[in-house]
This record gives sequence, C-alpha cells and structure tokens, in this order.
Amino acid sequence: MLMLSTAYADTKLKPFMLASKGSGDMAQTVTDTKSKLTSGGFEVVGEYSPYKGVNIIIVTNDALKANAKATQFGGYGAIQRVAVTDMGGEIQVSYTNPVYMAYAYRMNDHLQDVAADLGAALGGAEAYGSKKGLTAKKLQKYHYMFGMPYFDDPDVLAKHGSYDTAIKAVEAGLAAKKGGVSKVYRVDLPGKKQSVFGVAMTQEMSSDKTIMTEVDFKPVRSSAHLPYEMLVDGDGKVYALNAKFRIATSFPDLSMAGKNSFMGIMASPDAIKKALSAAAN
Repeated sequence: MLMLSTAYADTKLKPFMLASKGSGDMAQTVTDTKSKLTSGGFEVVGEYSPYKGVNIIIVTNDALKANAKATQFGGYGAIQRVAVTDMGGEIQVSYTNPVYMAYAYRMNDHLQDVAADLGAALGGAEAYGSKKGLTAKKLQKYHYMFGMPYFDDPDVLAKHGSYDTAIKAVEAGLAAKKGGVSKVYRVDLPGKKQSVFGVAMTQEMSSDKTIMTEVDFKPVRSSAHLPYEMLVDGDGKVYALNAKFRIATSFPDLSMAGKNSFMGIMASPDAIKKALSAAAN
C-alpha cells in the first residue's frame, strides 16, 4: 500500500462535496458553474444530462493528469465530476472528493491541492455521501464486503493488438452506441499510452437512470457518481472498474437488501460489463 498522508491517516473521508444548494435557475447555474471551473484553472472535457434534472460536468487539469500518469491504473483519477442537480427547485452543486478518489484509486499524490482549488472555484464545501466516512487506510484496500472486488479486480472488456487499435475500436463502438453506450469525454494522459473515456449508458439494467433511481435517494443527491469510465491501456486492453466496486465507493453506506439497496440493482454489474464490452468492440 502507498504511504498514507499524515493529514489523512485517521481522518474519515466521504465521497462527495456539496458546494452549494438553494433556489435558482438550472441552466444559469450550469453556465455559472462551468465559468467558475475554467476561471479556477480546470478544463471542461465533457458534459451530459443522464436524466431530467441532472447535468454532469467533467473537468481535468495538469495536476490531475500528471498524478494519473504516475500509477498503473491512475487514468481513472484523471478527472473530477461536478454535478448540478435540480431537486424540486432546490439547485444543488456537488462534486467528487478528490482526496477520497485518490486513496480509493491508490494514487501517489492525494490531491489536497486539487481539492482546495475545487473548493475555491465553487465555494464552501461540505463532505457527504457516507454517515461516518472511511479512513484513508480503509479506502486504499476498500471493498464493500467479503467476496466483493477490490480496485485491482477490474473487468477486462476487450483485448486488442495495440493501444492505437484499441482506441480506434472504442471510438467506433461508442460512436455506434453499441450496448447503449455513448461517449461523454476522453482524456489522454500526456507521455503515457493510457486514455480514459467517460460514457453514458441507457440500456435496461445498465442504464444510468435505472441504477441511480434505486441507489441515489437521499435529499442531497450523489449525482456526481456518473458517468462510468472505460480505460484503454498501452497493452491494447480495455478495462473498467468492476461495477460492484465502482458503485460501492460512491455509496459505501448502501444496504445489501431492502428498499433502495444493492439487491434492487443485482443484475446491473453484469449488465454494465456486457454493455461496456460491446462498446469496447
């Protein structure tokens, strides 16, 4: 395991940050949020609305890409996701917690500076998404429960002859919306043959809306869980985080059974792998 930052060794971390909530206009808030992000030194690389009342903005910067380059599967952490959610007239602006993600994805730098920059750009932030939170130590070896996958148990979606061949195959699959999957963004890591794609999913149990309707039910929404990623590595393989890990890291308090539980999306991890494999050609 990587060395723990002394600042976070015993601190309980949560997956999301709430920047603001209150009355307002959805479209104007989206415009204002993008302007704040670019003024704060972030590059907007993608944007989409997975379902009504939610708009997701994906950003990166040089620090995120440099840190992503430093570890084998760091590409998953090359971006941060910012959500604008309309909850019956209350507009919530939230984003992924960079420090939480850095530990969960076993990255070298734990992105305290990126977290500070996002907070400065979007305003005062409150951590949420887990009642008690998870320590950095637990995040680095996180899995939901016994028998569930870890970060280093990814799904291998496809095996192509080279990185370039894999990129072309994924671009073609996403353009054709194979498996109901389409492209939201792509980020290439400078100086390394690795790219991360963010994707929208619309088909049955892999659908963004279907899954979030079941698991994202609290008053402050965790919309920035979306979108999912596909990672093209230099060896020509296309990977995705196992959905049982990917969903659990965003919703660590979710119960296994009952109303609004993992049981309600029991078929989704296999459906997600099948859809992403189709998109990976």
